[in-house]
Amino acid sequence: MNLRPNIHVPARALCIALLLATSALASAREPIATTVAAVPAHGIIGVEERHLDPGHWIRLLGADAERPYLDADAIAAHNARLLAEDDSVRDMAEFPLEVDGAQVRAWIEALSERPTAERYDVEGKPVERGFFDTLERDMALDAIPDRVQPRFGLAVDRADLRAFPTTRRIFSTAGDVDIDRLQESGLFPGDALAVLHTTADGSWSFVASDRYLAWMETSRLATGTREQTAAYRNRTPSLLVTGATARTVFNPVRPDISELQLDMGVRVPVLADWPADGQVHGQHPAFGHVIELPARRADGSLEFVPALLPRTAEVAAEPLPLTPANLIRQGFRFLGERYGWGHSFNARDCSGFVSEIYRSMGVQLPRNTRDQAVSPAFDKTVLTAESSREERLAAVADMQVGDLIYIPGHVMMMIGRDNGMTYVIHDTSGTGYRGADGDYVRMSLSGVVVTALEPMMSGRETDTIDRITSIVRIR
Repeated sequence: MNLRPNIHVPARALCIALLLATSALASAREPIATTVAAVPAHGIIGVEERHLDPGHWIRLLGADAERPYLDADAIAAHNARLLAEDDSVRDMAEFPLEVDGAQVRAWIEALSERPTAERYDVEGKPVERGFFDTLERDMALDAIPDRVQPRFGLAVDRADLRAFPTTRRIFSTAGDVDIDRLQESGLFPGDALAVLHTTADGSWSFVASDRYLAWMETSRLATGTREQTAAYRNRTPSLLVTGATARTVFNPVRPDISELQLDMGVRVPVLADWPADGQVHGQHPAFGHVIELPARRADGSLEFVPALLPRTAEVAAEPLPLTPANLIRQGFRFLGERYGWGHSFNARDCSGFVSEIYRSMGVQLPRNTRDQAVSPAFDKTVLTAESSREERLAAVADMQVGDLIYIPGHVMMMIGRDNGMTYVIHDTSGTGYRGADGDYVRMSLSGVVVTALEPMMSGRETDTIDRITSIVRIR
């Protein structure tokens, strides 16, 4: 199998500031707005109260709202094609039992590359020169054997994936503490992984997962066999989290599984044969769902334990149908959530946002925008520097609800048309636009927002439409 790592450190899924301007574009479905919209009190051009209601967009779709784009068999075929054709994802059930040590070292060195520019801590002070020297010693790369035999396991908690084995947050700009340059991604409880190396003290593990290779805290994983991890992931019956998050009930007996966060799209097995009156760590099961979670024993080995999800948890026995209405509903479940670069801040970034929406309908995507935008498994419209303005306008006019729009470092999801404009929902750190006086305005958003596409600008002189690299359609 191809084990090319999904490590694009300089070009990761940076959902950086998108910029709004007042230009409007003709739509194939609605006439172009003939007047420039006034700047509302919140400052985001084109966004009115009705645009923040998912029901508004669903009603505009009429009878097409609940019509599936793909059925379950077609989604399974899509996921199989993604595994077969896209080198940025991998099947952990087929991960090799032995890996060349030189390859493991190369993966670590590619990820854990010392920055050449100045970095700053949370107080805005320059990071001391010896910081990365210490990390490089801790990584103990010389201890990697010629042949590495991975230890397979599961994540037992929501875990950060890091560029270096440290929890310390560092930043590119003094005072700007939103984007931690060492944060890569995240794993969720039950995610399969392979441990390829550990730090000298064993507190950090360099792991391969289905869509990433990075460092994670060893305390957040448990190891067993490849067969154990695969069996857990395939166990039925199961429940899929369809809300933004779900949490297990408070558990005074097992703190490790108490109020454990399960994000949208996480799947957990159900213990269907649990006795109807059998206590789960001192709580009656009749008013919840008895599920099974991976846990870490004192020696780091994997065990499986029962846990309770409350009946109020938003879960389903099967993925939601892949319909325009469900894509809108699922996206709006995150509306207003804080932007979280690389799944930091207990949240998600732009590519994580769209991945989790689609995952709740059973559809798998690569982790980062760079890979999502170019995946050979997707139906897409590719736009280049040579694409004319007319070609770009035609591509935008052809978009449908759920289409994913990519510019360098960012992704947005189309939700409909109104006011003669195209609207998107996305997770972004900021926006900007050209105000009524013609001056360029920069605005911080730092969350999941709805914006009109046509007014957007990517810089003072460039419309965002002119920065689109691809439009992906999951069909």
